[in-house]
Amino acid sequence: MAKRKLILIGNGMAGVRCLEEILKEDPNRFEITVFGTEPHPNYNRIMLSSVLQGDTTIDDIILNSYEWYEQHGIKLFTGETVEKINTEDKLLYTDKDREVSYDDLIIATGSNPFMLPLPGADKEGVIAFRNIEDCEQMIRSSKKYERAVVIGGGLLGLEAARGLLNLGMEVDVVHIMDQLMERQLDATAGTMLQEELEKQGMNFLMGYQTEAILGAGRVKKVSFKNAKPVKADLVVMAVGIKPNVALAKESGIKTNRGIVVDDYMQTSAPDVYSLGECAEHREMVYGLVAPLWDQGKALAKKICEIDAGDGYQGSILSTKLKVSGVDVFSAGEFADNPNTKAIRVQDEFEGLYKKVVVRDNKVVGAVLFGDTSEGTRLLSMINNETDISEMSKVTIFQSTGQGAESGVAEMADSDQICGCNGVSKGDIVTAIQEQNLTTVSEVRGCTNASRSCGTCAGLVGDLLEHTLGDEFEIVDEKATVCDCTDLTHEEVVAEIREKGLTHTREVMNVLDWSSDEGCSKCRPALNYYLGMVHPMEHEDEKESRFVNERMHANIQKNGTYSVVPRMYGGVTNSKDLRRIADVADKYDVPLLKVTGGQRIDMLGIKKEDVPNVWKDLDMPSGYAYGKAIRTVKTCVGKDFCRFGTQDAIGLGIAIEKKFEKLNTPHKVKMAVSACPRNCAEGGIKDVGVVGVEGSWEIYVGGNGGITLRAAELLCTVITGEEVLEVIAAYLQFYRENARYLERTSHWLERVGLDYIKSVILDDEQEKQKLANRMEIALSNLKEPWSEIINDEKQKNDLFENYKATAVAQK
Repeated sequence: MAKRKLILIGNGMAGVRCLEEILKEDPNRFEITVFGTEPHPNYNRIMLSSVLQGDTTIDDIILNSYEWYEQHGIKLFTGETVEKINTEDKLLYTDKDREVSYDDLIIATGSNPFMLPLPGADKEGVIAFRNIEDCEQMIRSSKKYERAVVIGGGLLGLEAARGLLNLGMEVDVVHIMDQLMERQLDATAGTMLQEELEKQGMNFLMGYQTEAILGAGRVKKVSFKNAKPVKADLVVMAVGIKPNVALAKESGIKTNRGIVVDDYMQTSAPDVYSLGECAEHREMVYGLVAPLWDQGKALAKKICEIDAGDGYQGSILSTKLKVSGVDVFSAGEFADNPNTKAIRVQDEFEGLYKKVVVRDNKVVGAVLFGDTSEGTRLLSMINNETDISEMSKVTIFQSTGQGAESGVAEMADSDQICGCNGVSKGDIVTAIQEQNLTTVSEVRGCTNASRSCGTCAGLVGDLLEHTLGDEFEIVDEKATVCDCTDLTHEEVVAEIREKGLTHTREVMNVLDWSSDEGCSKCRPALNYYLGMVHPMEHEDEKESRFVNERMHANIQKNGTYSVVPRMYGGVTNSKDLRRIADVADKYDVPLLKVTGGQRIDMLGIKKEDVPNVWKDLDMPSGYAYGKAIRTVKTCVGKDFCRFGTQDAIGLGIAIEKKFEKLNTPHKVKMAVSACPRNCAEGGIKDVGVVGVEGSWEIYVGGNGGITLRAAELLCTVITGEEVLEVIAAYLQFYRENARYLERTSHWLERVGLDYIKSVILDDEQEKQKLANRMEIALSNLKEPWSEIINDEKQKNDLFENYKATAVAQK
């Protein structure tokens, strides 16, 4: 039986979560294609504020990697927007002139940020806070500008303000209402939140009505109808969202506020479904993730033709989250009403506030501030319409049991532990018992509980303790390789050495991996560790590498790739430049850009052209895509610069030629400057070499990314040969001891510079051993582009030619 063609429009959290449910119900039923306007795989939008605040990175919030799509046979088109749907002929058309047919179609286009139609709203520096690009723009702005205005005192606005404060900007929060988060909190909790955030450095302009955004070209000020203007170098609008229904509406599908759907998420068009923030169910549009997960489950059963019961019946809204370090919870009807009565407890000394709203002896709403541990139980009482007539009105906040796990002990199996992902107590208990789970990380990997905002992780821990009883041990949530194992990176490397393991599948089998196939986190890590431990014996597993490394090029936002040939020390010649120009003309490369690493980036190359581009270039790769040695940036040195004291270009080229192609736990960037003016910026590189009169200073552990870190002085040596020896020992020690995907800056902070010095500087014998192992690792490297050329003779000719060229250059 041929598979039905299923297309998902929208690569966001709701749509992809629905695909996960479909794959769980019937993994072989559909041939799945996904179109996403953003140039990224599916990521956790809830955690964008954590990225902005510097608590995590973009890579950390990816929910489904490119490898996940490949593993499940899903065609993914990122950076491509569906512009029209022909519901009669079941065809859709994209902005890349692509025409695709479907049998079933899911529209999950989400929502768009609402931008106030103010004069000047189109000026440079006025943005929303909705996606990764917005987040990156705020980070860039914080490096150049000082003052920011956030318009909107809801959750998103406050999180944006907190992030901008962390980035060093002065922040004014403008809110038209007299209370913060009025949709989630009552007046008392809103006031307490404002007081707490003012202590953190936020300045609030409450009751202000924005009139215009002023400035010539870029924003300079924000003016108000009822107050004086304030200065602003950046304006972030966080005033709400609106369902993205344009595509559906233009395609003749019924819309109102959102895309109108029934209880099975069916739209007015046959075999067309919708869910998420763009869908309207019973005149309700939901912006929280928990209802979207429920919609996804209902739709998965419907589309897989499994008994879906009554379908989706709507949701009681609840919010449990952390706003700038403050825990808040609200659910149901929490506003004061003549038909309800409230029980309130407030402790101004501890900053705690609790309010339960009751009607006819049933809890119908609640607000918690400062301590949200009772939120899950109160939500359960609201959902189950629990009769509280026999309960003391004060002890309604308290569990009847004792101990940390007493709260979860009283919960029914149907009560939700993780509201974000719709995971109940019963789901988690069953998983713990059947899968022998013992840690929060294992529960997360098996059930998705705590996968989104993470605020329920404590409850999951309590439930583990309650379920395992005497067998429960407090487990340190150590830095395991991934959720497929409870072994740390260090333990896995030790097992590979001790047991002589030589293949990824062998490691997974011998070390009792929970998944036979592993995952997109552990497969690249194991492939690296095996190559590091067995440099001569291990055959690199291409299928275990990230997509950029498999293609030997960086994927771009529109699905094209960028190719970067190597230029040693930033030095080139007319022959290589002419070759790059000829290849650019032949393949219509839209952009050639000189990078910060002193190379030429060829951007916009079609995927199918990448192998031939490398073939025609006949140049070594610059590894701009790799977890490897990337560049050695140099200044012009003493031969040209009147301040230079050393030959920076010569030493830089020697370093780059020696270590090129070397695989490392993460990307490594280096620099050589001829004098302390440090024009090559070695002070923010993984390894920076600075020439002083008669010697070289070697700095390590620098990082020029979001979290700027200055490199630290490792040592001072006299000759270039000594520089190469120290770098070899340092990089090999990093390769052998850092965790995969751990930058040198993070590794150095974890292990300490003094420890590194004691190994590679104070112990000459150990230093020599490290250098010897480095030589072994370097001796077995091949030029990567040879892997992607199909013709064996051509491949061998190119490789021999490259080796001869390298020998001649040396």
